Amino acid sequence: MSETTGAAGAARWISTTEKEAWREKDVPALQAMASVPGLFLDTANPQQTVEGFGASFSELGWDALSVLEEDEREYILKDLFGPGAGANLTLCRMPLGANDFSRDWYSYDEVADDFDLEHFSIGNDLDTLVPFIRAAKRHQPALDLWASPWSPPTWMKVNKHYAGSRAYPEFGQEDNGLREDQVGRAGTDMIKLDDAVLATYAAYFGRFIDEYRELGIDIGMVMPQNEFNSAQIFPSCTWTPTGLIAFLRQLAPVMAERGVEVFLGTAESPNERLILDVLSDESVRGDIAGVGVQWHGKTGLPYVHKAEPDLRIYQTEQECGDGKNDWRYARHAWNLMRHYFTHGATAYQYWNIALTEGGLSRWGWAQNSLVVVDPVTRTFRHTHEYQVLKHVSHFVEQGARVIPTDSYTGFENQLAFQNPDGSVVLVIQNDLASDQHVDILIGGQLLPLDLPADSLNTLVLPAEHFTPVAASS
Repeated sequence: MSETTGAAGAARWISTTEKEAWREKDVPALQAMASVPGLFLDTANPQQTVEGFGASFSELGWDALSVLEEDEREYILKDLFGPGAGANLTLCRMPLGANDFSRDWYSYDEVADDFDLEHFSIGNDLDTLVPFIRAAKRHQPALDLWASPWSPPTWMKVNKHYAGSRAYPEFGQEDNGLREDQVGRAGTDMIKLDDAVLATYAAYFGRFIDEYRELGIDIGMVMPQNEFNSAQIFPSCTWTPTGLIAFLRQLAPVMAERGVEVFLGTAESPNERLILDVLSDESVRGDIAGVGVQWHGKTGLPYVHKAEPDLRIYQTEQECGDGKNDWRYARHAWNLMRHYFTHGATAYQYWNIALTEGGLSRWGWAQNSLVVVDPVTRTFRHTHEYQVLKHVSHFVEQGARVIPTDSYTGFENQLAFQNPDGSVVLVIQNDLASDQHVDILIGGQLLPLDLPADSLNTLVLPAEHFTPVAASS
């Protein structure tokens, strides 16, 4: 029998396996503690505050959704962004200029030496990114947005090219035209570090904010560079901590004038010093509101969080997969989410919202997405990774706190959160090929669970469900 709990509603248990998604199960009754529990939830010691969950807008994502009939596209967008409908996405990323899932290379001003930005234009975005964001905001008007560039305009760069690495036609990549002498490398600055260029680039960010704001789209935060230590075959630009500090000195006041926050990121390197060296510079530390971490940045994340325990940390890009969208990668996605929230993340963001079947980028990289569109049949499906994200984002509200967990029996495959209303959300995986029993101690009582084989499970427990009744005097 399901346990019910007054005004706060019923406790819920949702379970997903490879073959069956989002199955409702009965929540067992709480029991008195008669044995050592397998898992403890420490609700008395809440950790970082969750700011939201999201994904990224891209041109190829909008192209994929545009294959569908309008009613189907609206169904998907409502499910992703509508409050209480599905994934509950509230905090999303967008590119500032071209990215690896844009239709092609572009920037907002490719006229050489245009230091006054007389030729600045976001016209390229009007057919794709602008309608995509507007469509999402129809379902979630309070959607928060942040932006980062993949590359400055080419005339601001040392190599005068959008890319930082040569393409490999033998791997199916189209030649991007980069010469060997133009190849960028980690640990170097591919942007020109003279004052005029950096000041103009800061003004470029400002124009971007202003012109989107004129369209009714507010962008609340920016990061100076996507993956600032990686030279890629697609739009990219490497920076050193020294170069980032010089740019942040120009960028911060321009953003402050517009009420826009600045984060440091996105950091994809395992070397935490690339973050900490910037944060240690007193001339910019007060202007940095947080840091964005993705990919191999997860390795350095625990050291950053230990050094800066109060720092807001966004996981900025779920690792992208290989276009197969299989259950194997969904299990990896769960492990990534668990790692980030365990080490201080305050927000978690998927990458591609939607792609056509195979997920091929303009530059030849096949990736996963939350929604896959078949352009031949003009149909769509939600992927396993959508279910993983939804298992957390559907239930964990903005303002929730991460709850520490512990185990004397070696069970370490869970995340716990406490929502502002006091309800607890426990997301727990059984990665075994057989059912697994675990007793969970919460509020002085045991919750006995029999987790299905190879499953992801979410338990939602209203405060009344687990709060012990005070003994009478």
